[in-house]
Amino acid sequence: MNERKNYLDNIRWITLAVVILYHIFYLFNSSGVISNLGVTGIKQLDSVCVFVYPWIMCLLFVVSGVSAKYALKLKSNKEFLKDRTKRILIPSIAGIFAYGWITGLITNYYGNIFGRSANTVPGVVKYIILSFVGTGILWYAQTLFIFSLLLVLIRRIDKNEKLDKLFSKINLPVLFLLCILVWGSSHILNMPVVTVFRFGIYTLMFLFGYYIFSNENIIGKLEKIAMPLGIITLIMGLVFTFVMYGSNFGSDEFLTNIFTNVYLWFVILSAFAIGKRFLNFSNKFTDYMNKNNFAFYVLHYTVEITIAFALAEYVRLDNFILNYLLVLVGTIAVLPLLTEGIKRIPVINTLILGSEPKNNYLGGKL
Repeated sequence: MNERKNYLDNIRWITLAVVILYHIFYLFNSSGVISNLGVTGIKQLDSVCVFVYPWIMCLLFVVSGVSAKYALKLKSNKEFLKDRTKRILIPSIAGIFAYGWITGLITNYYGNIFGRSANTVPGVVKYIILSFVGTGILWYAQTLFIFSLLLVLIRRIDKNEKLDKLFSKINLPVLFLLCILVWGSSHILNMPVVTVFRFGIYTLMFLFGYYIFSNENIIGKLEKIAMPLGIITLIMGLVFTFVMYGSNFGSDEFLTNIFTNVYLWFVILSAFAIGKRFLNFSNKFTDYMNKNNFAFYVLHYTVEITIAFALAEYVRLDNFILNYLLVLVGTIAVLPLLTEGIKRIPVINTLILGSEPKNNYLGGKL
């Protein structure tokens, strides 16, 4: 059994926490990025989205790639895919019909999806359509499963692990220069309109996680420059946010910008450098967060949008910043309770949150 990489667990749950926080600002954004909530908030707070969005999902896919590496040290390709089917694919599909309709219903409240045909569309058809409209963040788990299939295919082709040997030779200068490849990947396999589906860069990030960031020698090199790298990245992030403030942070122009991609690559490098140096520990809280990372991911957006909708349409606070704070506090309070409640319901637990792993392999569920 491999020694558990606590820093990887901590990078994962911290990244998840940032995702949860990001979605609060995203819901109320005034930058022209389409959300499921037709209410705009405080424009200045969109700067949080500008600061976070370029790298947050890329980092999550890198972490998932590393997790896949450790999982495949303990499982065969077939066992790996079977495990991913039970623990990621099934709940990502079941979730569409279990709670996706909630987000779909709120989206319809503002967008009138059915138009003049609303009264003639059968209820079952409405439910199905609203469920798919509310797929939301489950796209990540579904995409992760597709990448797992791709990874198994690559492993079968590369039986002698030539790619592993090639990537293991990477030094720091080459590692930094890979930002050029990252920038290039941001231009390919992007879905029109729904810019969240950026298959080019996300595929690259997942594979980089598997082949590069799972290599302890490479991570050790990053650890040695953790402090200066972290400081440079923070300054870069502040400058980036100042320069790009007011931009549509979900647009192709924003996401394919070279500054955006250099910045996101530095964040990923810094996350593993700082994580290896300062986050290689565990305690009851980190164990709890790691154990529930998948549940918190798939459930948090439904909780957030429900609270945000209630506040915006029924409470209507004069001081709008209270909406941000109350969604945050409400999510922190409700999410663990909802998770624990679902865990105690047989069958539903497995369908919504995924089956528990037989082997507690490094890297967790995501």
